[in-house]
Amino acid sequence: MKSVEATRMRLRTVLAVSELKLVLLTGGEHLDRPVRWVYTTDQRDPSRYLSGGELVLTGMVWRRGPADAEAFVSAIAAAGVAGLAAGDAEFGSVPVDLIEACARHGVPLFEVPIDVSFATITERIVLTLANDRSDGAALALDRHRRLVEAVADGAGLTTLLELGSTGIGAHCWVLSPTGRVVAGSSRPPSPARRELLVRQFLQADRLPRTVRHRDSSPCTLLPVPGRGGQRMASWFLVVDGDQEQWDAGQREVAGELATLVSLDRTRLEERRRVENRAFAPLLHAITAGRAGPGEIESRLAAAGLAPGDPVCVLFAATVGGGPGLAALVLGELAAERANRVLLGTIGEQACAVLSGSAEKLTVALRELRAAVEIVEPGLGSARLVIGISGITGAAGLAGAVEEARHARTLAEHRDGRTAVVAAEEIASHLLLLATVPEELRRSFADRLLGSLRAYDAEHGSDLLATLRVFLECSGSPTKTAAKLHVHVNTLRYRIARIEELTGRDLGSFPDRVDLYLGLNLSPG
Repeated sequence: MKSVEATRMRLRTVLAVSELKLVLLTGGEHLDRPVRWVYTTDQRDPSRYLSGGELVLTGMVWRRGPADAEAFVSAIAAAGVAGLAAGDAEFGSVPVDLIEACARHGVPLFEVPIDVSFATITERIVLTLANDRSDGAALALDRHRRLVEAVADGAGLTTLLELGSTGIGAHCWVLSPTGRVVAGSSRPPSPARRELLVRQFLQADRLPRTVRHRDSSPCTLLPVPGRGGQRMASWFLVVDGDQEQWDAGQREVAGELATLVSLDRTRLEERRRVENRAFAPLLHAITAGRAGPGEIESRLAAAGLAPGDPVCVLFAATVGGGPGLAALVLGELAAERANRVLLGTIGEQACAVLSGSAEKLTVALRELRAAVEIVEPGLGSARLVIGISGITGAAGLAGAVEEARHARTLAEHRDGRTAVVAAEEIASHLLLLATVPEELRRSFADRLLGSLRAYDAEHGSDLLATLRVFLECSGSPTKTAAKLHVHVNTLRYRIARIEELTGRDLGSFPDRVDLYLGLNLSPG
């Protein structure tokens, strides 16, 4: 890749492209800065994904208040970006605090009108840079020309990868972080091999990276950045062979191929955003309890769904990992698994509606569970929880949304960095308990079981565990004693102590029910 100084594209060049309709808001004195790359992000601090010379595109989803602008701009300024282009869709115009922050840090700021997509800007810049990077040699020029023309003509990823494969002299594939084969120039690697490649991609300190394994030939992984910059939501390019053995021409084609695949993905994301526009207001109306049958039916029709179409709803949330991670990961997990996939967000939670035949949805959900296990190594310290509704007709979407939300709530109480709970796995009382507000859950459990916890903590006893086993054994002293490996007389002493501390009679069915519910409402 050529240096920033070597590229012929400048900010002034980008501003002069009339079809982009960019408006300069501040930083006119810096318009001769070279543009090395274009990068789209809605992260609050994307600096770790920047290497200098980028024109950063942002929809400002990261902005929660005026102070956020200073933090965002200072981060990208320190990374040495060429400039910033902000879209109008989120706020209607570019906030004054963002303009002032860019002026303070010397970051040229452009306004992107709502009728110009980031995909259009990205495509124009990437194609120009691809031509700039040709070194003039006949063979290299031909390779670049073929790749760039394929993208300009709207060729699919398979065609692009076949051309790249010819230029490099090796087979190529694009994989998602779930192990899904997005496209390839030949028969894809085996599922086990793909899982290994995903793990190497997610955990690599830096990319490109050569993967060597005793049971297969080496291959090279190159990043294909996606919106948000999260590796867990990014595609990657797999090329047969060891990059250290490539000549300069092969390296150039591989890098250019990854760049153009990124452009194709940007187009795809733009199409998905358009498809999801009708779903977003419907999702908000359903979760707010304001969506009647008529509204649901009309908005589903706008999204291309009939009332009788089978659907399944997924709700996801992450703990840690940064804003927007749940939506990025769920979008990748659900991609291409059904006839239609609609995505929306409620705060930091993400929702996906999958539509297709009942058989196809059943297979999709089984594959999705396996994909969650594949992406787990990329979570780091973050946690991912997903709730899944039953399969129902699209007319029952409101109920399915609520079912998936409650299943996600139950998933939060399970162990592990990932947890997936489907509605059919949940006993009816557990699904009901998931609807209880958190404050009420704690109050009810503490009132019933707080004395037992305090006694166990002070005396090192196991009364709480004894109560749980006793109820699981349907109140049978013999079965409980055998399971706890204690004498029946010892158990009877513990039961008496539990009754004394809780004020409940374990021989009474209503009291047993109260204690059982208290145990299920407890956080641990």
